[in-house]
Amino acid sequence: MSGSHVDGGVRAGVRARLPASPVDSDDARWLGWPLAVGLAVVAIYLATNDYPAYGAGLYVETADAVRANGYALAATVPHYGPEGVPFAYPPLVFYALAVLRDLGAGAFATALYLPPLVTVAALVPTYLLGRDIVGDRRAGTAAALLVVLNPQVLEWHISAGGLVRAPAFVFALWGSYAALRIFRDGAREWVLPGLLSVALVAHTHPTYTIFTVATYLVFWAGYDRSPGGLVRGAVVGLGALALAVPWLATVVGHHGVSVFSGAAGTHGGLFGVVYRLREWGPTGAVVPMAAAVGLLGTRHRVLGAWTAAVWLLFAQPRFAYAVGAIAVVAAVVELAERGHADGVAALASRAFGDAASATRSRPDIAVTPVVVAALVVLSLVGLGSLGAEFAGSDGTTPEFVDDADVDAMAWAGEETDPDATFVVFGDAAEWFPVYTDRTILLSPWGAEWRGPDTYGTHLDAFVNGSNCETHSCVETEMTAVDADPDYVYLPRGEYTVRGDYERASDTLAASFAESPQYERAFQNDGVVVFRRVEQ
Repeated sequence: MSGSHVDGGVRAGVRARLPASPVDSDDARWLGWPLAVGLAVVAIYLATNDYPAYGAGLYVETADAVRANGYALAATVPHYGPEGVPFAYPPLVFYALAVLRDLGAGAFATALYLPPLVTVAALVPTYLLGRDIVGDRRAGTAAALLVVLNPQVLEWHISAGGLVRAPAFVFALWGSYAALRIFRDGAREWVLPGLLSVALVAHTHPTYTIFTVATYLVFWAGYDRSPGGLVRGAVVGLGALALAVPWLATVVGHHGVSVFSGAAGTHGGLFGVVYRLREWGPTGAVVPMAAAVGLLGTRHRVLGAWTAAVWLLFAQPRFAYAVGAIAVVAAVVELAERGHADGVAALASRAFGDAASATRSRPDIAVTPVVVAALVVLSLVGLGSLGAEFAGSDGTTPEFVDDADVDAMAWAGEETDPDATFVVFGDAAEWFPVYTDRTILLSPWGAEWRGPDTYGTHLDAFVNGSNCETHSCVETEMTAVDADPDYVYLPRGEYTVRGDYERASDTLAASFAESPQYERAFQNDGVVVFRRVEQ
């Protein structure tokens, strides 16, 4: 629906009903519900993880590089690869982490506690998007619950990588809500919040920035293609770009424009549907996509188009599941409104009643036993499912390190020369430089800033080497990246490789022990470190 087709009287009436604040007292119980469930998810995660899931060692090391450079942008981040990593990351979170580190925050503690709490904050704009797009507070609650109980969304936000991704998620969703108010409601007062949200996400994470830009384009095309809408969108986009210029100019001055183009070719890149079809077939986010297709012929066609665009653009399914949560709720409401007589529609009709139109932002809701029961069931089933998954053989929040790794890192930091180099196999490698102040020569982390070829070579050598069963196999993988380390760090027992649990071969350490090139320097129940002997 373009701006030329938007009824001016309807828009004026909508704006007349919109209070200054996006949340009022009537929202408290409906927003409080998913926030309480979100905190329960945090409690489950913390109760089942002694160490943070996944890794954020490079993020912490980047923050430490900011500290070491007097809070000026450093050119490189040390210890990840022989030349370090070009500091081309959006810098906002690293400055915040640098402050926390200067205040005494530990790397593991920060990565364990901060991301899940920030993820809960993302439920506020999720609720607002669901409420205002569908036109029902209960829809906002349901959408937020579907997001906070979705393992695909949680996996990359509550884990250690959420140090950067979780704030980006919050900023991107607030930017999306601002776009809704700017283009659908013609609310000029949301231009400045939109500009700030887009600027914040642009200074936080590149993929979430592209998500936010795509959202603005879809909402502009779907809600308001008028000249005024174009101007408001341009103010947001150009204003955010202007705020990003100092950082971009500094990075380009250090590394040239190619540092950005090289990184764009890694991690699946754009056009996620092509990546999915190539890598693992046309699966993932099936329910949200079905809802999106069904919405294209309804008053929620912009929401359907938004969900489809996100699915097409991004290889990471968390984006499609986040937007798709709103689409699923809208589809259920639409089904109920159409009066289908099947059991699903009847239940939906009882739960949601006559949902308000998409332009009502403060619907009056009668509390019904069915809607409360439905939300209770969704909350309890979701929490129970997450609890079982987190506590069992957990593929959603795998820990990259354990006590044995921490002991081995403490030894390396205290008992080896400061300029000693290591090749570390297993996912503990990402945390290794932070806790040892030593360089790892095999490092896919940050290698994307040196281009897809470098990234791919290091990634393949790391994965293959972490699954080797013989000394000669390890040597082959190290040679692939020209790594000639002083020490080789091998996991024993159970460990992870790119988040997948593996069990070390009994023959690997024995093969190293038999080689005249190496001697055992350290060993505990989970790690063995071999020193390369001068020949």
